[in-house]
Amino acid sequence: MKIEFEEQCPSCDGTGVYVGMAERDGYAVECHTCHGTGKHLFKHEYAEFTGRKENKEVKQVVKVNPGIVLGVSKTGKQLDFGGLSYDEWKHGITFSKGTEMREFSCPAWWYQLADYSKKPDWETCLFGGRFDQCQHFKDKHKCWERFDLENNE
Repeated sequence: MKIEFEEQCPSCDGTGVYVGMAERDGYAVECHTCHGTGKHLFKHEYAEFTGRKENKEVKQVVKVNPGIVLGVSKTGKQLDFGGLSYDEWKHGITFSKGTEMREFSCPAWWYQLADYSKKPDWETCLFGGRFDQCQHFKDKHKCWERFDLENNE
């Protein structure tokens, strides 16, 4: 399926000329998007949605990734990144307490991404920009214990 129509050029606002940070004192360049015409042909091809498809290669689904590589260790050991089995996720099981990536993240790091309303705002969180640099990160299991006590769900 395809959607196609002419629109005002989004790069130059239909003027045909572009004024950027290097064009000053009345200078402009011809717009590279519309080649000076002021119009842009918008084209979008897509497959009609007929239902969620299965991905046979996926085994585990996590709610979010805080920016680490997910996979098996170099020795082939399966690491615990939390989450749900793909089968559970496909069948509508929702992410709940215990499905967080507790071995590799702290509650503040995880919930900053997964659900900001649950992110702890503890005076002891002293990370200075990177959560893994917090003085308590090496003992993050204690932070998870506190989080669990404060968030009875």
